[in-house]
Amino acid sequence: MKKLSTKPSAILLSRFTISDNNSPFIVAELSGNHNNSLANALELVDQAAAAGANGFKLQTYTADTMTIECSEPDFLVKGTGKEWDKRTLYDLYKEASTPWEWHLPIYERCREKGMIPFSTPFDETAVDFLETLNNEIYKIASFELTDIPLLKKVAGTKKPMIVSTGMANESEIEKAVATIRNEGNHNFILLKCTSAYPAKFEDANLQTIPYIREKYGCHVGLSDHTLGLACSVIATAFGARVIEKHLKLEGQEGVDSHFSITPKEFKSMVDTINQGYASIGNIQTSPSDGEKASRNYRRSIYATKDIQIGEIFTSENIRVIRPGFGLAPEHYESVIGKRSKFTIERGTALTLSHVEMIN
Repeated sequence: MKKLSTKPSAILLSRFTISDNNSPFIVAELSGNHNNSLANALELVDQAAAAGANGFKLQTYTADTMTIECSEPDFLVKGTGKEWDKRTLYDLYKEASTPWEWHLPIYERCREKGMIPFSTPFDETAVDFLETLNNEIYKIASFELTDIPLLKKVAGTKKPMIVSTGMANESEIEKAVATIRNEGNHNFILLKCTSAYPAKFEDANLQTIPYIREKYGCHVGLSDHTLGLACSVIATAFGARVIEKHLKLEGQEGVDSHFSITPKEFKSMVDTINQGYASIGNIQTSPSDGEKASRNYRRSIYATKDIQIGEIFTSENIRVIRPGFGLAPEHYESVIGKRSKFTIERGTALTLSHVEMIN
């Protein structure tokens, strides 16, 4: 696949623009952390908004649209950690799903709080349903990256897409990107993702973020399943323009809580990401505005004793000290041994006009 190194275009949303000129679009992921309570879900909306999230994401599925109710070995969860081990897929999805009738009140609360609500559809019926809610951006989960019919359906809405790439190899990502573009949709963001719950820091491989951007010519982000905040902050420095993190209520445990963060932690993450983005800045080879006053406190040449007319400058009567209003230190050696043209008081910044230059 030919690399596309052109700068990706801005993606315009109702309340946010995803671009190189903005700090990352920060998304709070609800997942199953509502613990089967609409009140909890709405409280998480409020907490996400207070913490500074720009978007709030749901997952739109039922256990029946995800799988079948079956306890055969293929349908038992294995190798993902003790929290889900040996549960049936059907049972896990039934517990974690967000009832479709909750979507509208959650979307309305998000909009009231100034956030963009959106969701991950897991089949075509979910896309049709989300279109009735004026869903303005779609998420594709890592596990659905290879579901080409679903990708076509979502891409066909011509709405922006956020696409996770956990578990994927290069050919699978290439096929997904080609599918989206072939549907005439070029407003997509690829997320670096490690599909482990929680993910290990050493598996994050955040250097992949600029690689994906260069290869596919699109904005890139991070779906962060690691514990803590470090990866989300570091990803920003690597060029991530979308950060997604699972949010849970303080003190509540549930199906997804073991890799989620609290509202207090989320706010800390948002603040640090925004500070980190601000610190990236531009290539700087001259003093910043904030540094200009500090230049006055560099070292320069000062009279450290009273000096008479005609007196020779020596290391006893002039020194290189702070502040920086006198001659630059580079002149010190050439001034030593010369004579003073004037009477100079101790503490005077030396200038060339004080020095008798011998031709």
